Formats: sequence, structure tokens, C-alpha cells
Amino acid sequence: MAEPAASSPAPSTCLEVDGLTLSFGGVHALDDVALDVRHGEVFAIIGPNGAGKTSLLNSISGLYRPQKGSITYSASPGEEPASLLGRAPHKVAQLGVARSFQNIELFRAMSVLENLMLGRHIHMRGNVLTCGVYWGSQRREEIRHRAAVEDVIDFLEIENLRHQAVGTLAYGLQKRVELARALALDPKLLLLDEPMAGMNVEEKEDMARFILDVNEERGVTTVLIEHDMGVVMDLSDRVAVLDFGRSIACGTPDHVRADPAVIHAYLGDAG
Repeated sequence: MAEPAASSPAPSTCLEVDGLTLSFGGVHALDDVALDVRHGEVFAIIGPNGAGKTSLLNSISGLYRPQKGSITYSASPGEEPASLLGRAPHKVAQLGVARSFQNIELFRAMSVLENLMLGRHIHMRGNVLTCGVYWGSQRREEIRHRAAVEDVIDFLEIENLRHQAVGTLAYGLQKRVELARALALDPKLLLLDEPMAGMNVEEKEDMARFILDVNEERGVTTVLIEHDMGVVMDLSDRVAVLDFGRSIACGTPDHVRADPAVIHAYLGDAG
């Protein structure tokens, strides 16, 4: 008699948000928000303007400190979850969480290469003395970080831009450089805040391809905020929907697209 096929294990949780509440005075940006992101998936967060999407990413990355709730993160399956709540942004980054911003946050007068090398700062171990003396271990460390940055540059196909000042680049390319700087941190979890905002169709197609490649080839769990519903439905394994700071739906793209609460709050009623 044939042995029954073993069921595949359920995906483990990379990021879990539970009961998250964030207020600014009398304004509730987040109200008892809960969601979980599984290792290896592309997870989208959608909702109308002002729904609390960016506030949620800011809370995860340490820029905001919610008044209630919990945020736990596990870099790899089987790893003991760590609390992100109350950690400073650089401490969150050290755990393997990187992000991009809705408004480009690059050093415009610096080159692409220099911006990406800054993205390696959390991995650099030099002190004041060793950084001032360029030989031995400091030189080896510089070569190692440069190799990591060059790998990202090749991956995102920006080799010909490495020495150009970021401020001279087209907007779509600046968005790609910001993605590159986030990848320079070697993240396990990547938070993308509207990575395709302001792009034309061709630029969006390129960015969508790179996001999938980051997820599939580099194994980076990805959480993105995006208003283009076509992109969301094509890229995402699961989608969470916020409305007025509250979670109103979570599931596969097809499930969310058919949810009456989502249709009413975000997608609009047909007819």
C-alpha cells in the first residue's frame, strides 16, 4: 500500500503585527491593525489615501512608536521572533529590515555608487582610527563592501550610472537607485512604499520585474504599498486592505478583489 503523500509544511511567519494602534493627538492613524507576512512572499498593503499604509511601514521600520500592540519579526524560518516595537530605525535595519520611501530619500549630489556604499553602513565595523588608515583589515572590508554594492548594481542593471550624481538622473532611475540602496543592506525583509509612484508604463514594468526578481532570486520577503491595482494583483501573493487606519480584509488578490468591503472602500462600486 502506497504511503500517503506528506503534506507540505505551512509557511512560517516573517512579520506579525497585532493590535497596532498609533495616534497623533486625536487622530487615529492606526486602529487595532493586525496582519502577518509569511517568509518568501510578496505582500501588498492597499487602501485609500490616509488609510494608514505609510504609518504602518513607519511603525515597522522604527520611525514611529505606536502606543499599543506588537510587531514581531523573524529573519529566517525557525528563528526566534524579535520585537521591533520601540527599536530605533538603525537597530531595525541591523536585524535585516530595509525600506524605500514614497518620496525619494537619496543624497542627490552624491553618485549612485556613493549612495549605495552608504547603504552598507550597518555592516561596517571600522572605528575612527581604522577608517582613517586605508590598509590591512580596513582595506579588505572596503573591498568586500564594494563587491556587494557592485553585485546590486549589476542586478538592477544600472552599471552605466554608477558614477553619475543621483540628482541628474530621471525620476524612474532614481526610484531604482533607492531600491538598490535598500538592497545594499542585504535585507531579509524589504518594505517598499509606493515604489512605482510617478512612473510611466515602461518604468513600472521594469520595476515590477525587479521586485519579482528580488523576491524570487534573492529570497527577500517583500511588503509593498502600491496604488496601481493591476500591479498589486499581478505581483502579490496576498493583500491586506486598510481603511481609516483599520484592517478590513486580507487574503489572495482574487479574494480581496471580490470582498464587498474592499469594493466599497477602495475599488469603487460598479454601476
